[in-house]
Amino acid sequence: MAFAAVLDTCVIYPAHLRDALLRLAERGLYRPLWSADILEELRRNLTEVAEPEPVDRLLDQMATAFPDAAVTGYQSLIDGLRCDPKDRHVLAAAVRANSGAIVTFNTTDFPDHSTDPYAIEIIDPDTFLLDLLDLAPRAVLDELSRQAAANRRAPRTLPQILDALERGGVPAFADEVRRRTT
Repeated sequence: MAFAAVLDTCVIYPAHLRDALLRLAERGLYRPLWSADILEELRRNLTEVAEPEPVDRLLDQMATAFPDAAVTGYQSLIDGLRCDPKDRHVLAAAVRANSGAIVTFNTTDFPDHSTDPYAIEIIDPDTFLLDLLDLAPRAVLDELSRQAAANRRAPRTLPQILDALERGGVPAFADEVRRRTT
């Protein structure tokens, strides 16, 4: 079974970053996990900038593509955790699922004392994607090219996807892919 990682809302909110992360999961490079609370937070944030119908379609597509991603039974753990209160549901889902990592931009919300007892690594998406690139360079590069080709409008090329990913918060990853493809 592939390495499991909980994807915090903040890393699945940016569209191109979400697309890249989920495409790499479809390739079997890791197993994505999320909770109902994470998806509800995503829905709330996305419906601030988009109509509810396409957001609901996206969430349905995610659930269909990754039926084993939904973590349940974590709510009773929330109050006993010692990370930032607004992120306790994320850590609780990771603990319940025996996840090896939480991928988040909010790394400081999960101090070592809150995650060490559960052997859960808190990793920013830039580092996470760089690790995947090191583990499976051809698969990552191929999938990024497929991501660009699948778009009906910009970004439609690998350089445009990398620019979008850089803006989406993964500049070191975008730079390393550029370095490897030029």
